[in-house]
Amino acid sequence: MIHELRIYHCMPGRLPDLLRRFETVTLGLWDKHGIRQAGFWTTLVGESNMDLTYLLAWESLAERESKWTAFQADPEWLAKRAETEKNGQIVASITNQILVPTAFSAVR
Repeated sequence: MIHELRIYHCMPGRLPDLLRRFETVTLGLWDKHGIRQAGFWTTLVGESNMDLTYLLAWESLAERESKWTAFQADPEWLAKRAETEKNGQIVASITNQILVPTAFSAVR
């Protein structure tokens, strides 16, 4: 099992729009594509309170490549993303890391 840590750095004032898009659009499409989330967080104390941090769980890099590519190309996702950005860009940048658990990690 590997995990993908993704941090979305939002445009000023757009975090509520991103949260709404995940809740009402993205998660349903992830279910359709078999993408498993391990958790979502917003920042209470830290560098920016306009960030959304989340973890995805993957069996392998090959599974990630296959499922993420299919999701990114899904016409429904492309249409819904465009619709949610009609008032402007939501995400300024994304930080992404693929994590492998240590031998002593509680999360495997």
